[in-house]
Amino acid sequence: MRMTFRAVAAAGLLVASTFVATAGPAHADVTICDQYGSTTIQGRYVVQNNRWGTSAQQCINVTSSGFQITSQQGSSPTNGAPVSYPSAFLGCHYTNCSPGSTLPMQVSRIRSATSSINYRYAGGTYNASYDIWLDPTPKTNGVNQMEIMIWFNRQGSIQPIGSTTIGGRNWQVWRGSNGSNNVISYVAPSPINSWSFSVLDFINDVRARGAITNSWYLTSIQAGFEPWNGGVGLAVDNFSASVSG
Repeated sequence: MRMTFRAVAAAGLLVASTFVATAGPAHADVTICDQYGSTTIQGRYVVQNNRWGTSAQQCINVTSSGFQITSQQGSSPTNGAPVSYPSAFLGCHYTNCSPGSTLPMQVSRIRSATSSINYRYAGGTYNASYDIWLDPTPKTNGVNQMEIMIWFNRQGSIQPIGSTTIGGRNWQVWRGSNGSNNVISYVAPSPINSWSFSVLDFINDVRARGAITNSWYLTSIQAGFEPWNGGVGLAVDNFSASVSG
């Protein structure tokens, strides 16, 4: 399985064809329907379909700055895992590394990690999920040990626990394991459509909670959606990220 379960189990939730496009520079209106099909945009990010949890069709339309879900026929009960994680990312995901990426990079070496995201929402049961992956080793394949999830929006019966303030915003926070990796999730109380922020703020908060140390490695930064049902029309209109050491 390419993508591990993102479950939220303890508090009532489990917790994470035709291939038209090929790897290489993407232009507007490139369609990907292959289960793990991907392409590059802006010469520095990877956009992936990542339909890991269902055999039903899912297609995304890749633009020069993001993507939109154009077909999503899968369905999963909300007490289980989502059907997919279509996303754009900087770094490495199962040996698929974005061009010219500085990741993996040891946390102690990171001087700046910034990102900007614009989401467009539609109907369905889903979360708008921004993922930050870390591991004790400079891993480029398989499952990392630490997943930071930032939920910009959620539609469904998910009830997180706890709260904190990061980047001037309040977040509901919960922590657990999905059986393959540890997860700390930051859930926005109300939808966020766009935000430019410091990824390092979230990494520092996770480190302060004792979940990682400075010797760990940041391996990838990803932004997309986890649909359980529906989701056609969901879009990342713009994604950018930069990490310097």
